[in-house]
Amino acid sequence: MQTELLITGAGAAGIAAALSAWEAGCRDILLVDRREQPGGILPQCLHEGFGLASYGAELTGPDYTDRITERLAQTGVRLALGTEVLAVRGDKTAVLSDRSGLTELCFERLILAAGCRERSIGSLPVAGTRPAGIFTAGQAQEMMNLHGQDVGREVLILGSGDLGLIMARQLVLAGKHVIAVVEQAARHGGMARNYHRCIEAFRIPMIYRATVSALHGRSRLSGVTLRRLDSSAEEYIPCDTLVTALGLIPERELVRGLGDPDWLFLAGNCHRVHELVDSAVAEAEAIGARVGGELAV
Repeated sequence: MQTELLITGAGAAGIAAALSAWEAGCRDILLVDRREQPGGILPQCLHEGFGLASYGAELTGPDYTDRITERLAQTGVRLALGTEVLAVRGDKTAVLSDRSGLTELCFERLILAAGCRERSIGSLPVAGTRPAGIFTAGQAQEMMNLHGQDVGREVLILGSGDLGLIMARQLVLAGKHVIAVVEQAARHGGMARNYHRCIEAFRIPMIYRATVSALHGRSRLSGVTLRRLDSSAEEYIPCDTLVTALGLIPERELVRGLGDPDWLFLAGNCHRVHELVDSAVAEAEAIGARVGGELAV
């Protein structure tokens, strides 16, 4: 099996790269994603705030996904969902896995658009047990928005990145009690508009210069120890749910050890974490146009 251009990750950046490469003249493109639907994390983002630069309107994640997948369907780009790239080798071959088994694929160019992963509570020096009720913000969002699952009632949020702020609002709207958003820095870490729309508008308490130092509970989280970074004072806060928004790590494990070959390109959040999807898309479009133009010659 072979293709001229392999793109891993069918989120906004991967689709944008594929569209741009197709428009630049490349006619042999394979876009793969391990999920069963395109769009990356966008389908679970029910809030507005996507596409202002691209479409001149603030769209929800699903609406944005619909628009870019409709454009993709008008091209000849091959879309392989439920397909994971297990390995990429220096001889420009990749090992793909789907329900039918393993396939070896030869390619001329690779655009990695694998996005990023969330830092978990395990990245912090937190003592205590590891009971149920601890989620990253992305996990909580996926559980609630895609699967209709409950995450808990008394919620503490650790980290004030954009996803943490957005989840604070969603949890309040879902009838949960958001005790506070805890941030180790002296100010919130999200965009100003998300702080105003999510925290100020819903009067959610913010606790700055603090962190969680211990977890409590057996089968389910019963509370956390909060430590003040300025004074080292500690206090116990009862809660049954801890949602963490500790930052994002670009997902590049697939190409680790390959160096910097001239056939490999990084696009979107696996290159650098973008605050806005429009920024990730613009970067991916530029990369797609460059690679597609080279392959069209």
